Amino acid sequence: MKPAKILVAQGGGPTAVINQSLVGVVLEARRQARVEAVYGAWHGMRGILNEDFVDLGQETSHNLELVAGTPSSALGSTRDKPDAAYCRQIFQVLQAHGISHFFNIGGNDSSDSVRIVSEEAVAANYPLRCIHIPKTIDNDLVENDHTPGFPSAARFVAQAFAGANLDNAALPGVYLGVVMGRHAGFLTAAAALGKKFPDDGPHLIYLPERVFELERFLADVKLMYERHGRCVIAVSEGIHDAAGEPILAQLAPQLERDAHGNVQLSGTGALADLLCEQIKSRLKIKRVRGDTFGYLQRSFIGCVSDVDQREAREVGEKAVQFAFHGHRDGSVAIKRVGNYSVDYELLPLAAVAGKTRVMEDAFIAASGTDVTDAFRLYLRPLLGSGMPDAFRLRPNPVAKILHPAGV
Repeated sequence: MKPAKILVAQGGGPTAVINQSLVGVVLEARRQARVEAVYGAWHGMRGILNEDFVDLGQETSHNLELVAGTPSSALGSTRDKPDAAYCRQIFQVLQAHGISHFFNIGGNDSSDSVRIVSEEAVAANYPLRCIHIPKTIDNDLVENDHTPGFPSAARFVAQAFAGANLDNAALPGVYLGVVMGRHAGFLTAAAALGKKFPDDGPHLIYLPERVFELERFLADVKLMYERHGRCVIAVSEGIHDAAGEPILAQLAPQLERDAHGNVQLSGTGALADLLCEQIKSRLKIKRVRGDTFGYLQRSFIGCVSDVDQREAREVGEKAVQFAFHGHRDGSVAIKRVGNYSVDYELLPLAAVAGKTRVMEDAFIAASGTDVTDAFRLYLRPLLGSGMPDAFRLRPNPVAKILHPAGV
């Protein structure tokens, strides 16, 4: 049987566990008798285009394990969005180097790149096994119960809002945190898992799956502020109006756009600042503070879900097993079974590539500003063990002397 040469790449935004998937591929590939070389591409698809490869077969198992436990993309990444012409060049590089198995770890765009490269190989009658390995903190890959990277980012968001709520309870006012998520609100919704007591924040959650109306938003904040004497708000960066226009585009006088022409939502605190200004000026609330989590939630070290680590490793391992024993290209998917366990399937690339999952209606409360218990039950096991807890002093008041009640 012909010897196998493997190439693995990482694409899109880094996560806390993407290196677990990388190391899962490398170590599982080493167990395959046919494999003669395992290469990694520096900075994803662009690295393949430039033939910037590293020989991962020369890495020690010990160092690979250390890298596996380190957040961010060890091989580097890219935001390139390859089209057919780009992928045709990618295929030519793979062909020139005699690559027989191609693994790409990433989200929607990465899966689509794998699909195009796979089709190029079929058209050229070149024996190339192409496998997409799921990764995204947005949790927006279709046909997956969840995607590696999301649980750890969700754990960070839940803990961050739990901390913000404690701060806000001590010094009441309005706190607003903007969380990543252009189309899918899973990560913003994770803020709800930081709640312990009924009056804990976030008191309001705004997701891109629902139309955002500024006047209603202000009315919601006013109501919660009057009810609790304070208000904690979680907002997705992707909130939009009924026409699908980002709210940021309505409030900001000037807009930045990314390489694909999309309004720049991440890496800027504009949305938080603008919404806070609306609250201050319209509701006349003095103490209003806003944060933009930005990149913090992606690769935050020391806040990683052990469930996420385990599953990220396993999707890498399963990718290699599917490649060598499944006899077809595809995208590895996580499927939930039992309470709680997962299994892995190899889906056709066309079933996943270029598609975007959003939060199901069953996960969003009828008010549109909260999540349901179904979502809490869905997310809780993904956050892993050792989630911190918060407690309160019990209200045991001492009778007033100088200011008795009613006087």
